[in-house]
Amino acid sequence: MQAPSASYSLTVRLEIQNRPGMLGRVTSAIGKAGGDIGAIDLVQVGKTTITRDISFKARDERHGQQIVERVRPLSGVKVVNVSDRTFLMHLGGKIEVRGKMAVKTRDDLSMAYTPGVARVCMAIHKDPEKAYTLTIKQNCVAVVTDGTAVLGLGDIGPSAAQPVMEGKALIFKEFAGVDAFPICLATKDVDEIVAVVKAISPVFGGINLEDISAPRCFDIEQRLQRDLDIPVFHDDQHGTAVVVLAALLNALKIVKKRLGDVRVVFTGAGASATATAKLLMKAGARHIIACDRAGALYRGRTDNMNSMKEWFARHTNEKKIRGSVGDALKGADVYIGLSGPGVVSLKDIKGMSRDPIVFAMANPIPEILPEEVGAAARVMATGRSDYPNQINNSCCFPGFFRGLLDVRARRVNDEMKLAAAHALAGIVSKEELSDEYITPSMFDGRVVPTVAQAVAETAGRTGVARRRPRAAGVPVTR
Repeated sequence: MQAPSASYSLTVRLEIQNRPGMLGRVTSAIGKAGGDIGAIDLVQVGKTTITRDISFKARDERHGQQIVERVRPLSGVKVVNVSDRTFLMHLGGKIEVRGKMAVKTRDDLSMAYTPGVARVCMAIHKDPEKAYTLTIKQNCVAVVTDGTAVLGLGDIGPSAAQPVMEGKALIFKEFAGVDAFPICLATKDVDEIVAVVKAISPVFGGINLEDISAPRCFDIEQRLQRDLDIPVFHDDQHGTAVVVLAALLNALKIVKKRLGDVRVVFTGAGASATATAKLLMKAGARHIIACDRAGALYRGRTDNMNSMKEWFARHTNEKKIRGSVGDALKGADVYIGLSGPGVVSLKDIKGMSRDPIVFAMANPIPEILPEEVGAAARVMATGRSDYPNQINNSCCFPGFFRGLLDVRARRVNDEMKLAAAHALAGIVSKEELSDEYITPSMFDGRVVPTVAQAVAETAGRTGVARRRPRAAGVPVTR
């Protein structure tokens, strides 16, 4: 059964009769219903009642409602209000724009704005590179989406996608000191998206593409990379690839296997799976099989194919293994799920090779839950924060862009991605490495500067940096 999660966290305000044992009855009811109590706060003490806020985690929305309904019938307890803590966090949006200096006098105004600003404008006009030192461009990223492939939600449109993009912008700022802004576009037309991003690009030092459906995302990224002189990074592809490779490098150390020897099976053949497979191959992987709903992809398969599946068919599965996901997993060393819930079974995992590595990364519900896998896997990882070994893009993109911006890079290349993955893996020392700790948390203060330094140094070494890299990423105070 799925464990309670902070993403389904409720706060219930209760007016409880002031008698011994009443609070215990409430907490017992919540516990028996499967709620995970996090905090109990005193709100008000009356003559005969005490008002308290009790926060708890549930498994999903329905479970949260069920827990509240277990509390309502309790004698001497009145449910005053129920608040969804996730929605409260999003009220009014999660980001804002603030000035870096105060404007309190006429002199301040004349320098920050007219007439003094005109001199700065002309300086940039004469030397466009000065935009990096005299505007926000040096530290600013556009987070661009059309809302067609949002998390596990699919095509929900640009407005509904904005909370995700705001969250990404918040993470950029909190963890890497990068100013990022959501750009949610009301068009699915590839030409229009490319044109809009090109038109707004002078403001930004980098473009982060996000949640754009395949195969359109490939075309958009390639065209923007070709036409812009700032880095373009599709996080769903390349951020995923970096964090998966980093985690896999460490997982292989635990099972004492080499990347070039192991057989890796993917479920999902979309943008993230394609990019991840390509990066694994550049890192030395030689035996990869990808599966979709119809089973293994192989050269010569004609049913239910598209451009991404054609790539997998041409470049992987050298033995032309056919059949179901279970057939492909027989004897495999590594499973990487970038698909959806319930795609693999415990029987499939048990059919894998000695010490299987299982990365079930679908969000919010993985391909198979860790509770189902149990001891059948030697190393188990998901994309979720409420299980050990969270493999999440947030360990990549803040530091990756910090490094790009620090050297004012012109583009992203494969060498940077490989460097970032190895740097991320290297944060976990031999002494720390274990079955339940193969990749660092995004809250590890070493992650951003380590990834940033690797990216910046690689940008300089590969000739795409406008200036020399610093010793490490910009320190961030949180």
